[in-house]
Amino acid sequence: MTDSDRLRSPFAGMADLSARAPIRVLSPDQIQQILASHQLYLETEYHEGHRANFSSADLTGRDFSGQNLRGIRMDRAVLRGADFTGARLQSANLIGAILEQARLDRADLSRARLSGANLVSASLESACLVKADMEFALMGNAMLRGAKLGEADMSGAQLDAAVLARADLRKANLRGAGFRGARLDGADLRHARLGSAFLVGASLRGADLRGAYMRLAKLDDADLSDANLVGAEGLTQAQLDQAHCSSGTTLPDGLTGVEHAKR
Repeated sequence: MTDSDRLRSPFAGMADLSARAPIRVLSPDQIQQILASHQLYLETEYHEGHRANFSSADLTGRDFSGQNLRGIRMDRAVLRGADFTGARLQSANLIGAILEQARLDRADLSRARLSGANLVSASLESACLVKADMEFALMGNAMLRGAKLGEADMSGAQLDAAVLARADLRKANLRGAGFRGARLDGADLRHARLGSAFLVGASLRGADLRGAYMRLAKLDDADLSDANLVGAEGLTQAQLDQAHCSSGTTLPDGLTGVEHAKR
C-alpha cells in the first residue's frame, strides 16, 4: 500500500508552519541574562525585570530542568533535545516551537500554547497539559504516559504511535486528531470530543470512553477490549464492526461488538 492509498486524518496537512522567522543565535551569557530578568519579573509580580523572549531562538539541547518559566515566550524556538524536566511552563508560548526529542517529564504546561509545535519523539510522561492549546501539534511517537490533558485542545494533532497509557483526557478536544497505532490503554477519555478522530490500529484496552463524542471516528482495527463506551455519542454499529471488542467491552444500548460485547 502506497502512502497515497493509506487512510489519513481529514485534518492532516491543514497547519501551515512553512513561514518561519530567521533563527536567533544567543550567547550563553545572553541566555542567562534573559532568564535572570524573567525570574525577577515573576518574583516581583511583573513590576521589575522583563518577560523572557526566546522567540525563534536556537536553544538546542539547553537544560531548563526545574526552572520557573511561567509565561515565557519560546514561539518558533528551536528546542530540539532540550531538557524541561519538572519545569514550570504554565501559560508559556511555544507556538510552532521545535521540541523534537525534548524531555518534558513532570513539567507543568497547563494553559500553555503549543499549537503547531513539533513534539515528535518528545517525552512528556506525567506532564500537566490541562487546558493547553495544542491544535495541529506534531506528536508522533511521543511519550505521554500518565499525562494530564483534561480540556486540552488537540484538534487536528498528529499522535501516530504515541503512548498515552493511563493519560487523563477528560473533555479534551481531539476532533480530527490522528492516533494511528497509538497506545491509549487505560486512558480516561470521558466526555472527550473524538469526532472524526483517526484511531486506526490504536489500542484502547480498558479505556474509559463514557460520554465521549465519536461521530465519524475511524476505528478500523482499533482494540476496544474491556473499554467502557456507555453513553458514547455518535457511535454506530458500522464503526464497531471495524474494531476489536472483547466480552469485557461495555457498549451503548443497541450496539454489539466482536466476542459478544456486553451491553
